[in-house]
Amino acid sequence: MPALFRSSFLTHAEITATLRAWADAHPAHARLESIGESPEGRELWVLRIGRDLDAVKPIAWVDGNMHGVELCGSSVALAIAEDVLALHTQPDDALREGHPARALPPHVRDTLRDVHLCVLPRMSPDGAEAVLADGRYVRSVPRQLEPRAPNARWAASDLDGDGRSLSVRKQDPSGEWVEHPDAPGVMVVRELEDAGPFYKVWPEGTIEHFDGVRVPTPTYLSDSPVDLNRNFPFTWQPEPAQPGAGPFPLSEPESRAVVSWMTAHPSVFLWLNLHTFGGVFIRPLGNAIDKKMNQEDLAVFRQLAAWGETFTGYPTVSGYEEFTYEPDKPLYGDLVDFAYHQRGALAYVCELWDVFAELGMERARPFADVYARLGRDEMKKLAELDARHGSRIFRPWRPLAHPQLGDVEVGGFDPIVGVFNPPFERVAQICDAQSAAYLRAMALAPRLALSTPRVEALGADVYRVVVDVRNDGYLGTYVLASAKELAFDVDVYLACTGAGGAEVDAEHARVRVGHLDGWGRGRHSETPWWPRSRGTVSSRRVSIVARGRGVVTLEASGARTGPCRVEVTLG
Repeated sequence: MPALFRSSFLTHAEITATLRAWADAHPAHARLESIGESPEGRELWVLRIGRDLDAVKPIAWVDGNMHGVELCGSSVALAIAEDVLALHTQPDDALREGHPARALPPHVRDTLRDVHLCVLPRMSPDGAEAVLADGRYVRSVPRQLEPRAPNARWAASDLDGDGRSLSVRKQDPSGEWVEHPDAPGVMVVRELEDAGPFYKVWPEGTIEHFDGVRVPTPTYLSDSPVDLNRNFPFTWQPEPAQPGAGPFPLSEPESRAVVSWMTAHPSVFLWLNLHTFGGVFIRPLGNAIDKKMNQEDLAVFRQLAAWGETFTGYPTVSGYEEFTYEPDKPLYGDLVDFAYHQRGALAYVCELWDVFAELGMERARPFADVYARLGRDEMKKLAELDARHGSRIFRPWRPLAHPQLGDVEVGGFDPIVGVFNPPFERVAQICDAQSAAYLRAMALAPRLALSTPRVEALGADVYRVVVDVRNDGYLGTYVLASAKELAFDVDVYLACTGAGGAEVDAEHARVRVGHLDGWGRGRHSETPWWPRSRGTVSSRRVSIVARGRGVVTLEASGARTGPCRVEVTLG
């Protein structure tokens, strides 16, 4: 199918059709499964890509669009899936021009083919569908909590029938907004020198439980009070400590489905959570400063940060140090915190689309402050940028008789394409850049290997079999140093079985190997002026005793790596 997701944002039906087409065309390398269903009956699709789909392999996970309005995440997730699928189904010299794997050497492409990629393109299909169908803002999921207090609140709707739910403005001497003096129709914050007219600006819609006098203050969670990215179990806190938390951890079927699937798949070692917007990668820790982080973990994240900057131009920041909205107050119930702390994954967020760079703005420190720094100069530049891309952001104001507020105007700011998401013309470029960075991250996977066994005769039909169990991958078999403490991150074991007349001594049927380090240490963890290696930390020699004549099978496996096996014939 044409890769429409590289130039537009797909509906749930179109995503479903794309995934099914891939799975049907390449059953040996792609498998589609539903891990759950949204309240409105839409499947939560996960596409697994790789070889030996029934085998346990290290898993790289990508999810997108957990926030309804952040549609570009689905496009990038699908683009990564398409690029990895091509690695399995096309010769290297037939990959499309611009495919990110073309720049990788053959041994790295081989490593990628030993990893399973699992992609959930859209975690909030109900939210995205509401955005696409109604043109309204949905933070995450378009549903209400019941029972709900009968307080006045704004409920978005399309009052003028233009297919969008934007804003209403009404002249008011105490209004906080004025039109930009050099960009007609663009609303900016009122300043002391402004002479008016002044406006109140509210969501396009109506007020539930309106008393006819007092207009409620709208919030970004006014008509969709649950934020999936505050509903995960690690450090979950209830309202009001954490807005959007939901009534309890994993109260929502989408977050519950993701956690259930992840718990059943301990070999997930890499986790990319795609959001918009801002042009930044956000890594752990989300709840403490970097000095409190495992420093071996931090070194690996520095390697990801280097690739991210090289291929996308985005910096990487600490979630706690540079992406909290209030000083010293972490975001609770965050997905990446769950993935890192509870599943031991190399987990991080990308906020796609660097609109700030497009406006010539410098990066703020802390980074989150940049979102509050759009002044009049930047809004004028945004209007000029919008004009070059088809005038999608700023819509004309039109008079309307509001059923509750009287004479108003409807229109204004439409941030879905151009602010919250990139213009359609830029999606393909963003997809390619993100895929190039992520494929390198996938190549960090641990890789178990066994040497060719050596057989020594000890007596009549008695043999010693010697084999080296190795980890040839970048990451250790535990993935991250901090993950060694997790209950499911168990050691590597070597299982030894005999057949056809061969028999392995009972005490050697299952040998504990322990964890094996990888060859990678993370960026700047080694010093070139002291070129020294660690000792024998990436392999272990195992000897077993077997009797008889037949075949002995040796299989090494770990919870995070999957198995590898070799056979040797005795006699």
